[in-house]
Amino acid sequence: MTENDSAQVSLIGQRQDNQDRVKVLADNGTVLLAVVDGMGGHAGGERAAEVTLESLGHQFAEADHPLLDPQGFLTLALARAHDSVVELGEEHAMDHRPRATCAVCLVQDGMAFWAHVGDSRVYLLRNAEVADRTRDHSHVELLLREGLISEDEIKDHPMRNFVECCLGGDAALPDMSVSGVKRLVPGDTLLVCSDGFWSGLPDPMLASKLATDEPLAERLAELAESAVEANAPYSDNTTAAALRWQG
Repeated sequence: MTENDSAQVSLIGQRQDNQDRVKVLADNGTVLLAVVDGMGGHAGGERAAEVTLESLGHQFAEADHPLLDPQGFLTLALARAHDSVVELGEEHAMDHRPRATCAVCLVQDGMAFWAHVGDSRVYLLRNAEVADRTRDHSHVELLLREGLISEDEIKDHPMRNFVECCLGGDAALPDMSVSGVKRLVPGDTLLVCSDGFWSGLPDPMLASKLATDEPLAERLAELAESAVEANAPYSDNTTAAALRWQG
């Protein structure tokens, strides 16, 4: 997929350390974009993100490409990553076990498939608009779906950081959302990002900035800096990976 442009970025923001992790993997026409956000306030959030990404990378490397069952791969990959993070925290009390949110996207054969747990997101951008995106596993997303708050109210809502499910913690498999097939057209951009990235950037800004023909790495870096600035003085770790699909 040499004709397709990919990029990644991760900024510490105004935090003491960076608990986000990001990776773009490619093999034989199959690309995996992954962002993992170690959850702040839990011991070992950084390690949880590392273990999750290591698990995903190992499973991608062990699979044959192109994947025969991309949705099955994503489901099993996240389940195994969850088990790895649970094992990491089994010596800790439940409230202090490492946890992470995660968003992954697979691209192959002109199609995209994605999955997520928590409030890390996947976007499909087309014609300078958000054609599709994941819906967060969060309390404010539930309020939004029920019409109790608007999009504009999310940023300042007192429970905006309350995530309803994640990798790690309880051994039971968390709720995860796995997409159906998304057929791509030339010029589409796939974006995976942590909440520190999307929370500072309105959807129209995301879509328009990544719609140009300028190098994707430059645009992604500009957006990350804008997110840090918009969320100041309490900006979170700000992480994203993107792929511009040209067919």
